[in-house]
Amino acid sequence: MHQAPYGLGTSGSKNATVSDARTPDDQTDRNGPGAEPRVGRGSAPVSDAQAVEANRRWWDGEAAAYQAEHAEFLGDVDLVWCPEGLREAEARLLGPVSGRRVLEVGCGAAPCARWLRTQGAEVVAFDVSAGQLAYATAVSTRTGVEVPYVQADVGALPFADRSFDVACSAFGAIPFVVDSAAAMREVARVLRPGGRWVFSVTHPFRWVFPDDPGPAGLAAVQSYFDRSPYVERADDGALTYLEQHRTFGDRIAEITAAGFALSALVEPAWPAGHERIWGQWSPLRGRLFPGTAIYVCDLPPLSPR
Repeated sequence: MHQAPYGLGTSGSKNATVSDARTPDDQTDRNGPGAEPRVGRGSAPVSDAQAVEANRRWWDGEAAAYQAEHAEFLGDVDLVWCPEGLREAEARLLGPVSGRRVLEVGCGAAPCARWLRTQGAEVVAFDVSAGQLAYATAVSTRTGVEVPYVQADVGALPFADRSFDVACSAFGAIPFVVDSAAAMREVARVLRPGGRWVFSVTHPFRWVFPDDPGPAGLAAVQSYFDRSPYVERADDGALTYLEQHRTFGDRIAEITAAGFALSALVEPAWPAGHERIWGQWSPLRGRLFPGTAIYVCDLPPLSPR
């Protein structure tokens, strides 16, 4: 998904969600008077193509740092849904996968896809980033768990209609595309009737707060209803990174418009004894309010004639 789990940047990055641990009044990192911010919430229109290309370049460049920092937590063969550490082996959100054809959306280094393969699923995994897929291929070679990897954009999937039983994504692809409603439709298109789609993203409530794991990240400073994306731009104003905010209402509307029924919404609690800080995820914040939302979506089965 980009990335294997999480549309989250490395710890030195400001990419996880909102701004960069500053309040809106202090966001002065701009290209000039009245210009879009180099880092922060942006208002200038961004096309799908611009977002895809920017995020492809960003994740290609950050793949090594991301894997160095997070690969141990994510594992080589495991499906971890979120920084809270919820695993599919415990949660079983996908239902039975043995003998089923599964698509991982935004796989990154693809530990999720490899875990699903060990559970008897027939898996295909894709990501927009060649840099992340290079890591996926290397880990497959090291572990001996082989999965087909495809470089693709979730907005234009290179798969036939009704070719998968299940689709999943752990912080991959969905937060980074401009038209996430179209992405939902694409996932629905490639699923068979009765298929399931489960994806995790940053909890929308987190966009109210500064992107800070410490005490400064506990003060609400931004409107939940402000849908302007988080952007990073080069000195010349060129887009280098983008993440989108969607409210719960927005996301549920996208899901249902694509033909899914929302079967469950999971907000993982911060587990006792879990002290890891990942970007803006931390024990301090996690014990007070949720950081991840996991949507479990189902297509209706074919009606008997």
